[in-house]
Amino acid sequence: MAQLQELFNSAARPLPAIQDKSFASHFDDFGNYKVVLLGDGSHGTSEFYAARAEITKRFIEKHGYTMVGVEADWPDAEAIDRYVRQRPGPKAQVGGRAKGYEPFNRFPTWMWRNREMQDLVEWMRDHNAKLPMEKRAGFYGLDLYSMGASIRAVIDYLDQVDPQAAKQARQRYGCLQPWVDDPTSYGLASLHGMEDCETHVVKMLRDILEKRLQYSEHPQDGEEFHSGEQNAYLVKDAERYYKAMYYSSATSWTLRDTHMFDTLRRLLNHKPPEAKAIVWAHNSHVGDARYTSMGIRRNEINIGQLCRERLGKENVAIIGCGTHTGTVAAAHEWDDDMEVMNVKPSRDDSWEMLAHDTGIPSFVLDLRRDKIDPNLRTALAAETNRLERFIGVIYRPDTERISHYSQAYLHNQLDAYVWFDQTQAVRPLERVQPATPLGKGETYPFGV
Repeated sequence: MAQLQELFNSAARPLPAIQDKSFASHFDDFGNYKVVLLGDGSHGTSEFYAARAEITKRFIEKHGYTMVGVEADWPDAEAIDRYVRQRPGPKAQVGGRAKGYEPFNRFPTWMWRNREMQDLVEWMRDHNAKLPMEKRAGFYGLDLYSMGASIRAVIDYLDQVDPQAAKQARQRYGCLQPWVDDPTSYGLASLHGMEDCETHVVKMLRDILEKRLQYSEHPQDGEEFHSGEQNAYLVKDAERYYKAMYYSSATSWTLRDTHMFDTLRRLLNHKPPEAKAIVWAHNSHVGDARYTSMGIRRNEINIGQLCRERLGKENVAIIGCGTHTGTVAAAHEWDDDMEVMNVKPSRDDSWEMLAHDTGIPSFVLDLRRDKIDPNLRTALAAETNRLERFIGVIYRPDTERISHYSQAYLHNQLDAYVWFDQTQAVRPLERVQPATPLGKGETYPFGV
């Protein structure tokens, strides 16, 4: 153990404060990958968001990344994308109160409606304003919880390009309409043989894809068709996901992360071949599942594993974040109010305690095989029972061991580990004024 700690200490490269102009330059060596996944150890920690924001800015500005994909739903993120890229189109009001829909307005609102994210969004808009449309960096949602909003988005798109198809979409998606406000109840109804809408949503997606050439003749094609296609895929995958929830947690997790990867893959295919993407998601999603209890014991697959397997490990970098103690924005149960909670100091048998015992307030540990000391890699591989902490939007400190810790092989799970010993909760926001003037017909995505 003493030798492991000594090797770990030697490999940890101290980082300056996140606000320091040189902070993100410490990650330049990761700027040549096709996809860089930036993970967080919780969905409510300010430092995790702020650090990823600075790395993202650097990668967009200096390394040519033009896609930011996040663990959020496509329609919500599209409201941000329209704002940061000032995208024209028939759905330019989506995300505003003019259509009765605000992005990131369901639990957990603080996950994306926070000041750290607002700062990044404003920076992206300012950066993009100096560039032609084809070079602007976009903001995209990879998750699948927006079944109702995605149904509406598909119908809105078809209303513009194919009113007859829009009428058919209303009929087919009508099967799901009673469940859009509580889609988990659809899964239960399906389990009891009361309803099954799979045939309808698959047929709708197939029809949209078959009419790709016809729709491409419409002046609003390109971005708009791609968005309609992504939303149609989302409805199809969400329908399967909510059914799977009731018979296998491993299957539902894998369906969700497979959807996130497929959304990313379609996004990459939509862009020029040289385009590069940054992905923001929890460590449990981006860290290769094959090297945690998720894959070893529960047979779950995640987006990090899929990126390595299907895009090639040489094209993918996975960077995770961790902390020892501080505060976090979270809820005790799903749909509870957000609270600022104290994070318990990390366990003695955790990777977090090993990082804490370096005595370094903040550092990055490069775990790539060609960068790491072979002696450290051997020592890390011998730690077969060491745990990693995962805090999502729910935090249960009273049952922290069973609720939030999982076995992990850190050196294989991640390509780099970013450490902040003491952290604070994100700063949630409600209604704020945009930092830059709105254009004609634009709606500020966070509300005004």
